Amino acid sequence: MDHTALIQTFEQVDGQIVDLERILNERGSLPLPETVEHAMALTKQLIIAYIADVGEKTLPDQADDLLDVFKALVKSDPSWNTIRDNCRELVYYHNCIAMERLDALPQNPEKMAVRTLRHLYLFMKTRCMREDRLEMA
Repeated sequence: MDHTALIQTFEQVDGQIVDLERILNERGSLPLPETVEHAMALTKQLIIAYIADVGEKTLPDQADDLLDVFKALVKSDPSWNTIRDNCRELVYYHNCIAMERLDALPQNPEKMAVRTLRHLYLFMKTRCMREDRLEMA
């Protein structure tokens, strides 16, 4: 089976995460609203690419809410619930920003958003490698 699109998505998302991590290391911070939105968008890209690669479910739209995209992933495969709280964490940050409740966020939320994104990426990559969708590093 050809996994080219999935491989390209993982490479592209990894490159963007590396850029975010580099900027964080250089500057010490990133703009919070944009960083959270970017982390959510990249998470959705990974999930949608995986669903497309499996080819058994209707593809959610990139414009859909992150939790709706996640629901499409977990439907009929509850093992994906392992990353549910990570997805919820990003949505929580988004909601706190939208409600102007920055006081409810953890310290350095932009760093936490990038770390959560990296965690999601690594979990999904490892799973894809175990399923022979991505090559072992």
